[in-house]
Amino acid sequence: MKSRLLIVDDEADMLRLLSRSVGKALNCHVETAASGEAALRLFASDAFDLVLLDIRMAGMDGIAVLEEIQARAPGFTVVMMTAYGAIEVAVEALRKGAYDFITKPFDHDELIHHLRKALERGRLLQENIVLKKQVNATETFQGLVGASPVMQGIYDTIDMLSKSDLTVLITGASGTGKNLAAQALHNLSARSKGPFVRVSCPTVPENILESELFGYAKGAFTHASTDHKGLFASADGGTIFLDEIGDIPPVIQTKLLQVLENNEFKPLGHNRTVKVDVRVLAATNRDLKEKMARGEFREDLYFRLCVVDLPMPPLSERREDLPLLVDHFLDRYCGPYGREKKLLAPDVMPQLMAHDWKGNVRELENAVKRAVVMSTGTAITMGDLGWKPQECVAGLETDDIITIPYRDAKESVLAQFSIRYLEKALEKSGGNVTQAARQSGMERQSFQQVMRKYGIRSDAYRKGAIN
Repeated sequence: MKSRLLIVDDEADMLRLLSRSVGKALNCHVETAASGEAALRLFASDAFDLVLLDIRMAGMDGIAVLEEIQARAPGFTVVMMTAYGAIEVAVEALRKGAYDFITKPFDHDELIHHLRKALERGRLLQENIVLKKQVNATETFQGLVGASPVMQGIYDTIDMLSKSDLTVLITGASGTGKNLAAQALHNLSARSKGPFVRVSCPTVPENILESELFGYAKGAFTHASTDHKGLFASADGGTIFLDEIGDIPPVIQTKLLQVLENNEFKPLGHNRTVKVDVRVLAATNRDLKEKMARGEFREDLYFRLCVVDLPMPPLSERREDLPLLVDHFLDRYCGPYGREKKLLAPDVMPQLMAHDWKGNVRELENAVKRAVVMSTGTAITMGDLGWKPQECVAGLETDDIITIPYRDAKESVLAQFSIRYLEKALEKSGGNVTQAARQSGMERQSFQQVMRKYGIRSDAYRKGAIN
């Protein structure tokens, strides 16, 4: 289906020119309006993908039309046209929701380039609206799993950043999902049809990292029998993801800075520079500011990489996502390993909720995978996980409690108390939540809230439940 474009200008000659040239260049259907009022009537009665709108018009001007469009359809893609020298007005339009602006008189190719990008942005917005509905329904987002507020914030941030070509530094401990976040930024962007090239910096030997990234010419060194274009050139038109960027040596840092500044580099043995159109994403579990202080990481490179920082939260900061994650991994591994979908024994989820998960989601995934393979019954037990009962819960009776920070120790002990208290209450009531709440002196709603926080299910305590 052809895209639909509405062009608004009070100059008849300009409308005729734009209608013919833009419609042909973009292979889209074009409607025109000679006034702001006529544009709004068309906008209300027809479905458009993009509006090209002149700012200075008799009667209702472009800014007023823009405000009305954004009020009716927040986020709708509008490109403004403005006379040379009226940049301040154009900037005001951007603040009021315009996507882009172009100054008159404009070059035809430049105009088409702006409009093509705007149409692509509108398409992505529609896809993201559908995607958000899927996220609400499935509690997953591009391979990331979690419904907690912190993860919803991550999804929203990725959604916004995917609309731009900004360089993003994804930070966080190992196992927090940095690779998935990078893949999501690419998948949701206008570059999604281009290549996504992941480079695991620590796994490439230092002496060949430069040639792998930037390529080399035939004869550049011993055994260089042919030209090799390198990973940056392979990512042209797409995204390159530099994983564990904090481990790259200084000589590579200098060359990488050149790419980020000028979108060009020289392959080894070449005298000419190579231009590339690549979005750069990077990730690290290191403290790059600390490395800068020690002179191990270039400060100018850091600020080029960290245009936007995307911190991935550790699992300990989103424990409420544990039941979703466990269910997700059970679905993923039970089938391939020839197992029926398994449940958790009643004492397992409270133990998982209290564990510190230093390896984050990756550690949890490995634990569930092991349990699926080792389990011989219909329910996964602590033994299937390779844990002894209560080994993962810190208690006041052990000297180990003073080896962790006060706040973490307090949370651990409170979690242990809450879990054990609710377990006993539900055991006594046979899984009747109303009765357990009444006997505990709590409102049913408050009791259920604590149950959800620690992943406790009442059906595990009812007669006939799996033990």
